Amino acid sequence: MTSLLPPRATGAGPSARTTPRPGDARHVRPLALVASLGGVAAALAPLLVLAAVGVIGWFAADAGAHGTPSAGMRIGAMAWLMGHGSGVTVQGATVGVVPLGVTAMSAWTVWRLGHRVGDAVSGHGPDADRIADGERDFTVPAAVSLFFVGYAVVAVVVASVAASVDAAPSTARVVWWSLLLTLVVAAPAIAVGSGRAAIWAALAPPVVRDGVGAALSVLGWFLAASALAFVAALLLGAGEAATMMSQLHLSAGDAIVYSLVNVGLAPNAVLFSGSFLLGPGFAVGGATMVSPGLVVLGPLPLLPLLAALPGAGATAPWVASLIALPPVVAALAVAWWQRRRPTLRWDHGALRGCGGGIVAGIAFAVLASVSGGAAGPGRMRFVGPFVPDVLVHAITAFGIGGLVGGLLMTWWQRRHAEQVALDSAG
Repeated sequence: MTSLLPPRATGAGPSARTTPRPGDARHVRPLALVASLGGVAAALAPLLVLAAVGVIGWFAADAGAHGTPSAGMRIGAMAWLMGHGSGVTVQGATVGVVPLGVTAMSAWTVWRLGHRVGDAVSGHGPDADRIADGERDFTVPAAVSLFFVGYAVVAVVVASVAASVDAAPSTARVVWWSLLLTLVVAAPAIAVGSGRAAIWAALAPPVVRDGVGAALSVLGWFLAASALAFVAALLLGAGEAATMMSQLHLSAGDAIVYSLVNVGLAPNAVLFSGSFLLGPGFAVGGATMVSPGLVVLGPLPLLPLLAALPGAGATAPWVASLIALPPVVAALAVAWWQRRRPTLRWDHGALRGCGGGIVAGIAFAVLASVSGGAAGPGRMRFVGPFVPDVLVHAITAFGIGGLVGGLLMTWWQRRHAEQVALDSAG
């Protein structure tokens, strides 16, 4: 990225152009090699971690008395594939739930390595001035494409090696999720690392940039509130979770591995919690519903995370009142963001808040749509949030809350500016 920064003043005058520093080999490495190897490394890093965890779990289960280390490695590979949406078919039953904890680990690795790839290739293509003048720059698209190729090659190889008669992961879905990770995570990371993102963002109207920032603020704050609500519910059901674990009669090693499985599903539970707070709720099996107003449950698997579920039947009034939390969170998030990006225009405050809230609502609904899926045969084929209803409620709650927060902060900033003006005049 430093190759796109303007040089220090040298007395050349205002006509001096921004050019890459000559001889800066760190930023002009071969694009094809760096980008493709970056994709390979981004795929392999979490895969190796999960394979190591699988081997440790295999040995901890019975001190290695049964099976071979390759069995533990294969379990780790299957976890990595499921984190990429592969799903598995076990004895005719489809398990399609994506452990978003694994996906999040992969996304973090993709971001870090994508940023490094961007920095390494930032010296390619035109400089900042030529890009600002409208010259075409294919550095980022080329790097993203090659990054995906490297990532997808690893994904296809792992899916082919890990597949067996007992479990058949979908290679097509793994490739699709790899493409999604590349476009949603790697592409922005490469653009930021190469310095192109800052140049492109400068061309966008300020209200659009601030609206995107407000949307990220609302989404982040609401995910944090959903996580707190889930943790609080799980702590209230800690006794039931301990009972579930005891009923499974697991050894120490098996208990550790099973706990890691629950950790991998924790982000899914957070999105379920957010869907609950918004009002529509979610299902944990066919003909079930978990919402602030009513809870209808059936037989459930022995999964400690499910101890956070409320009891069946009508909920208490204070639980039903939780639907007021999302718009309040959105208002606070937008106000906090606008405090750092002040504006005295009512229309900008309204557009930031309402527009950012709507975008955040759409983003949350997209995340909620990938948090569920088939979790087993029969009624457990239907697990997850009611996405269409979540989308409508999220857009409404975040949009209204963001609008209120944006207008209130605009009023406060206008009032503060008037007070400063009066003090200066006095």
